[in-house]
Amino acid sequence: MDLGVLTDLSNTIVAAAQNAPALQEQAANLTQFKGFASAIAIGVGALGPGLGIGLAVRGAMEATGRNPEASGDIRTTLIIGAALAEAVAIYAFLTALLILFTT
Repeated sequence: MDLGVLTDLSNTIVAAAQNAPALQEQAANLTQFKGFASAIAIGVGALGPGLGIGLAVRGAMEATGRNPEASGDIRTTLIIGAALAEAVAIYAFLTALLILFTT
């Protein structure tokens, strides 16, 4: 190795060691923001499915009221749609857990 490369490498190591307390403080701040980011992820991620399922149930109730004979088909379609909407909320929850517990 060249002497200049070794000098640059040693200077980098010394600079990193001098900045270690500042990096530890930044890591502590990052931990606080992880909780905030996790809360936003699950909050926003559950907002869409919650509204979607609410609107779907409203539509199913109106359709059943207008055509009671089709209630079985309407219920089946509603359950499938609700399951798909809940999958989005579950993915948001898993994303929030990944944000919270990964380094």
